[in-house]
Amino acid sequence: MLPPTEEAIAELTAEIKKCHLNIDDAYVSQLCDYCRVLWKWNAKINLTRHTSTEAFAGRDLLDTTRLRELIPEHSSVLDVGSGGGVPGIPLSILRPDLSVTLAESVGKKAKTLRTIVKSLNLPIEVVPKRAEVLLKTTQFDFLTVRAVAGLRKILFWFQQQSGQFEQMLLIKGPNWTKERDQAAEEGLMEAVSLEVLDRYRPPAHDSDSVVLGVKWNKPVSAADGEETAS
Repeated sequence: MLPPTEEAIAELTAEIKKCHLNIDDAYVSQLCDYCRVLWKWNAKINLTRHTSTEAFAGRDLLDTTRLRELIPEHSSVLDVGSGGGVPGIPLSILRPDLSVTLAESVGKKAKTLRTIVKSLNLPIEVVPKRAEVLLKTTQFDFLTVRAVAGLRKILFWFQQQSGQFEQMLLIKGPNWTKERDQAAEEGLMEAVSLEVLDRYRPPAHDSDSVVLGVKWNKPVSAADGEETAS
């Protein structure tokens, strides 16, 4: 793959500075490569709505840098429902010490992610299955979740595999409190510790995004899951 153009690097560097993101210049070229490959594939299969350098920096990189600060060195990370690879791929670029796995159950998207990862020469595993299925046999330190589902669904999906990871990191918009209250009404918050770990304002938005840290205080049995589902 040809290196990114000087114009592309300059454009992304300018957007990174505009968003006040703390990203070393050494990573910009690889991030440009990711954008180029992602957007090329996005013309064939819907992977992302952020198809400009401005949107990539102001949303994708902003979210990723916030997560980056919350994950200890040499942790294992599972990116849930990875889609186009955010935040998992840029997180792997910015934090090469991390062991990152992408879970994507849609076959075409998983195949494309594998192609993207290979072209970028990144040490990322792509697993073509639902994250909660993978967690039945594999443990991780952290789960990252962005734009996958409401909090109620997420808590229900992962409650029976809660012993397979240390903490879940969810990126949510301003409606997260409504999602939390709905989950509580259905009894899904009883065994859960939820904390706002970070709060920030994306560019050109009038409301904050948050990173929620979720931990289960006690194991949830299969019977509990069946009762909640009903």
